[in-house]
Amino acid sequence: MMRVLAIANQKGGVGKTTTAVNLAASLAHLQKRVLLVDLDPQANATMGAGIDKARLEHSIYSLLIGESSVAETVKTSESGGFDVLPANRDLAGAEVELVDADARESKLKAVLATQAEHYDFVILDCPPALNLLTLNGLVAADAVLIPMQCEYYALEGLSDLVNTLKRVKQSLNRKIEIEGLLRTMFDPRSTLAQQVSDQLVKHFTSKLYHTVIPRNVRLAEAPSYGRPILSYDKNSKGAQAYLQLAEEMLARHNPVESVQPV
Repeated sequence: MMRVLAIANQKGGVGKTTTAVNLAASLAHLQKRVLLVDLDPQANATMGAGIDKARLEHSIYSLLIGESSVAETVKTSESGGFDVLPANRDLAGAEVELVDADARESKLKAVLATQAEHYDFVILDCPPALNLLTLNGLVAADAVLIPMQCEYYALEGLSDLVNTLKRVKQSLNRKIEIEGLLRTMFDPRSTLAQQVSDQLVKHFTSKLYHTVIPRNVRLAEAPSYGRPILSYDKNSKGAQAYLQLAEEMLARHNPVESVQPV
């Protein structure tokens, strides 16, 4: 059964797109059929997957407003081994185009419903804001993975996002749940990072992933080459951390499943 996972945080700069791209690549490495959907007009996930946003004939924007089909829009990340519904700057116009549309918050859900037989996982890279694009992601998603840095404002931002998810669950998507909280860009030398991490362990034990994504130079370099970290440097700490995250996620949902990398 296809599982739709939104990567979301209203706070920017927390490793959201890095997580979306590298989780998609890691799940593909573990023989899962994966579709990455770029819902951010900055199109960083598109570029990080090795797709030139400037040369797109069709994008998630044209798909959402009904001017293209999935078959016309989907691209393949050659370096990542997964499919992509790419974005470009045109996506910024979706807010205006969809404002008067019927069921405007459910456009993405309707698109993904046609793909249920083709993918095991759909990863949604949501913008760092609660806008119509993010709302489409939350309405389409089965669950939300929340990347967060262990810093001073992290818990406050988390509280805001949890309240947003409660409202979405009440009015638009009854099935949505928190998949888990992921500590990103973690520096174990930082006393503050350790303190915030301890607070997360204390208050969100059941939802907090054991996997921690470290600060890693190779992980930061990979997007500039249009490659997920597994393709860029599979032996780096960043690559091993995201592979561990994918394995932990699969184990949560299929505890007896044997996972074999390709």
